[in-house]
Amino acid sequence: MIHQYKNNGYNIVLDVCSGSVHVVDDLVYDVIALYENNSPEEIASKLGQYSKEDILEASEEIEELKKMGQLFTEDEYRDALIPKDGKAPAIDFKKRKIVVKALCLHIAHDCNLACKYCFAGEGEYHGDRSLMSYEVGRKALDFLIANSGNRVNLEVDFFGGEPLMNFQVVKDLVAYGRSKEKEFNKKFRFTLTTNGVLLDDEVMEFANKEMANVVLSIDGRKEVHDAMRPTRNGKGSYDLIIDKFKKMAELRNQTNYYVRGTFTHHNLDFAKDVLHLADMGFKQISMEPVVAGPDMDYALTDEDVTVLREEYDELAREMVKREKEGKGFNFFHFMIDLTGGPCVYKRLSGCGSGTEYLAVTPWGDLYPCHQFVGMEDFLLGNVDDGIVNTKVVDEFKLCNVYAKDKCRDCFARFYCSGGCAANSYNFHGNLTDAYEVGCELEKKRVECAIMIKAALADN
Repeated sequence: MIHQYKNNGYNIVLDVCSGSVHVVDDLVYDVIALYENNSPEEIASKLGQYSKEDILEASEEIEELKKMGQLFTEDEYRDALIPKDGKAPAIDFKKRKIVVKALCLHIAHDCNLACKYCFAGEGEYHGDRSLMSYEVGRKALDFLIANSGNRVNLEVDFFGGEPLMNFQVVKDLVAYGRSKEKEFNKKFRFTLTTNGVLLDDEVMEFANKEMANVVLSIDGRKEVHDAMRPTRNGKGSYDLIIDKFKKMAELRNQTNYYVRGTFTHHNLDFAKDVLHLADMGFKQISMEPVVAGPDMDYALTDEDVTVLREEYDELAREMVKREKEGKGFNFFHFMIDLTGGPCVYKRLSGCGSGTEYLAVTPWGDLYPCHQFVGMEDFLLGNVDDGIVNTKVVDEFKLCNVYAKDKCRDCFARFYCSGGCAANSYNFHGNLTDAYEVGCELEKKRVECAIMIKAALADN
């Protein structure tokens, strides 16, 4: 399968199953579009604007790339995983052995902001305000160690609500995890997600010593941020955090952090928010599309998608320009690895939620990920008893690009790994569908990411 598109003056051909990318001239681009279903002579008759000799030469080059496995490659896993004639698949996903490698610790179901789009209900996850005790957190780390098999590197994200409202327990749990590394041959990679209101010099010093990554939540321009991320008394929070975030980024040498925002229907010109953050000096930036039901005035609509595609294109062009001027920055959704080809593991495992990645509530319940917390049908167990609801785990084992009808023939499937299971469930009532707006935006992001690679290689 190939995917062809034009972007920023480049003719790009992606061989989906090998991951090979080709930047070609108009002749080769047009010949490739006809190559599979036509002979060179038939192609020549359909492309009268080119000489037959040039078309035959291009066809020979395309055939050579095909033999090398760089064009028109087949998906070697598809037939085995999607058998025909009612036969059982060669791989039974429910029997796939898994180990837990990451936990999202909901260290605080409480927050000092009242973000309008918060899926966690202002940090409460539609339940009671709670802070995780050290005892529950310790059991969670013990659970992770016990269920991680031979895996050495383990990940723990301190999440909320706002985790800095329970900062002492964060510090205590990091110390506990470090105390167990040598004994069990494990290495913890701790991360922290914060809105920054309680960020101070003590927190920065600790985070720069112990946190492999820090996510700093900010939505971009002051007016955009303040409209969606007010404090509990309704005032804006931009001025409370911007200088702290700039200091934090500098203390981390502009690496191993992200300023992460959310754009909504109210700021479809989100590229301006990304560039605002870049102009503030941030080098690691993420800006996510909001996911919300159609009853919310800030929700993205099908009609917004066309505007957003153009906005991603505009952002990509500006990023190329700035990079060539020596003022580049990283945008999370445009970071793509083209060197290793499509990841076989991601093909089979998806994002890992519900199997390798779990969320832990303040009282120790286990859920497939942070977006399922509070949905009792997805309660997996707890840190005392472990996973007891294996039926739900088996459902999550099936979350991969081969189990989703909308993903099987999508050119971006090996880059998004099938999308978000929570979005699928919230919009369609099952785990193996796909959220269409999210899919369209992901496809555009992949195209832009590849274009940026091509443009910078052409520098």
